[in-house]
Amino acid sequence: MDSISLSEVTVIRRTHMGFMNSLRQPFSGVTISPKFCSSKVEGSNPISSSVSSTKSQFVNGESLTKIADSGYKMNGVLISSVKEILVLDAYDDEYGGVVVDHGKLPSNPNAFASKLRNSLLDWRKKGKKGVWLKLPVEQSELVPIAVKEGFEYHHAEKGYVMLTYWIPEEEPCMLPGNASHQVGVGGFVLNQHKEVLVVQEKYSTSSNTGQWKLPTGFINESEEIFSGAVREVKEETGVDTEFLEVIAFRHAHNVAFEKSDLFFICMLKALSDKIIIDNLEIKAAKWMPLVEFVEQPMIKGDKMFKRVTEICEARLRHRYCGLSPHRLVSTFDGRPSSLYYNVVDGDDHDDDPSHSTCSADFY
Repeated sequence: MDSISLSEVTVIRRTHMGFMNSLRQPFSGVTISPKFCSSKVEGSNPISSSVSSTKSQFVNGESLTKIADSGYKMNGVLISSVKEILVLDAYDDEYGGVVVDHGKLPSNPNAFASKLRNSLLDWRKKGKKGVWLKLPVEQSELVPIAVKEGFEYHHAEKGYVMLTYWIPEEEPCMLPGNASHQVGVGGFVLNQHKEVLVVQEKYSTSSNTGQWKLPTGFINESEEIFSGAVREVKEETGVDTEFLEVIAFRHAHNVAFEKSDLFFICMLKALSDKIIIDNLEIKAAKWMPLVEFVEQPMIKGDKMFKRVTEICEARLRHRYCGLSPHRLVSTFDGRPSSLYYNVVDGDDHDDDPSHSTCSADFY
């Protein structure tokens, strides 16, 4: 078995003598060398430990088997140091913290509790800062244990809950918060007859009942704004469209679950006319003349809606230019992403007239 350092043994000895005693008692026929529990070292020789048995034993519900001179197997996984029995599997992140390997969590809650306490002491000793602990839904019984040790909720998805722990007591927590915004899109779709695609939703507030509005929806995870706008229009109305521009966006706060909201109004060109509504969400959909749409009381009486329609009308007269997506790669992360901007004729940074989006016609 591999040797462990004096500093490792000191941490174990000072803080977990009770745990070490529990190691002895479950092992029938297993001898733990007194050297392992001693912090006395002559010269620079490391302190070693020896175990003389090949029988499988259990430590806090975890199966431990001695494998000749190779070390041990904990639940079938080869380990080379006794210290690996005492702490959680984790790896360093690039900000001086650690990320617990959620695929190697102990199955026994008692073993998890013990390893978590040991790990926090070890990470604190090493000067680590933030700890990320992802607990799968299949091991949800571990959540209250982590909370009791001081972990806080960060966010949750269908399959897991993420918890965090900030170690330095003398420093403010620098861990990033949970996602602060939801992202929505609205599709301003025009056809060749200068009609706008509108819908009536099945579920709306009483003040909006019977009102005709633009197709809207939320962007999915890892979905582009432009593709999300096209998808939402297709899902609600069955109409195929081509994304043209983001003409404006709204930023609001404390909208849903006290989160902020980004809503992008997108202009799209109709590629088909036939309407097939989504019966789950949409009550009705139709093509409405633009002049009739802007005269609706809901539009005329709301300053924001009114301004949006004014911007759309200005774009149709080429008096306004929205933002189009351009795929670029940044050396910051080496991955392609979408940068939204407009290009006008004669732009000093783009001499290709075909790249101009401000002179494009919509119908």
